[in-house]
Amino acid sequence: MSTVFERPKALSDVLMHYCPGCTHGIAHRLVAEVLDELGVCDNTVGVAPVGCAVFAYNYFECDMIEAAHGRAPAVATGVKRVLPNAVVFTYQGDGDLAAIGTAETVHAATRGENITVIFINNTNYGMTGGQMAPTTLPGQVTTTTPYGRDPKLIGYPIRVCELLSTLTGTAYAERVALNNVKNVRNAKKAIRKAFEYQLAGKGFSIVEILSTCPTNWGMSPVEATRWLEENMIPYYPLGVYKDIGGDK
Repeated sequence: MSTVFERPKALSDVLMHYCPGCTHGIAHRLVAEVLDELGVCDNTVGVAPVGCAVFAYNYFECDMIEAAHGRAPAVATGVKRVLPNAVVFTYQGDGDLAAIGTAETVHAATRGENITVIFINNTNYGMTGGQMAPTTLPGQVTTTTPYGRDPKLIGYPIRVCELLSTLTGTAYAERVALNNVKNVRNAKKAIRKAFEYQLAGKGFSIVEILSTCPTNWGMSPVEATRWLEENMIPYYPLGVYKDIGGDK
């Protein structure tokens, strides 16, 4: 009997610490599958964030570096410039990338750094208890917005793909989601394209992944998936926001 489904070699054979229903594990698997398919795991350096994915270095079989909070794109820039032939990616949450790391993200993109960014958007600071993040939706209840996010007082959420797509150095920006089989398949295609663009030397690429956080949202995994579909996707539409195609 032939094996049709198995753990990717780039994914470590260990238990993950993520909460039940969290889709970080799916995102990890998709990245690992792409590294296997492209045959680049042994030449890859990943940069882990501060946040729920802070232990990402335990889950990937490639070389990994832990960055200070928000500084993953800066660390990845240094690695790529020292090792230009290496495949370099960051794996970051919304608090890490879009709050304390906003400057690092924007400037890495505008410089056209030839790195790949995997961005997990679950609309809150997951690791520290569910505080409001830059991506928290208007009206969304968090531990620091108990009456819902009020844009008049706090401002509006940041749409990262839309923002970065305006920068010349960005080669590829796409938003995907992990709420059903079709979208998971599309997410893998986007991740693969982002890595292929790096291999082709096209510049900065980012894949934004809409993800669930059942624990901090106070929902079951099924309810969280439905909430993502009904609330996140309308506010953060899926799709390609920039793709330079064959250009460099």
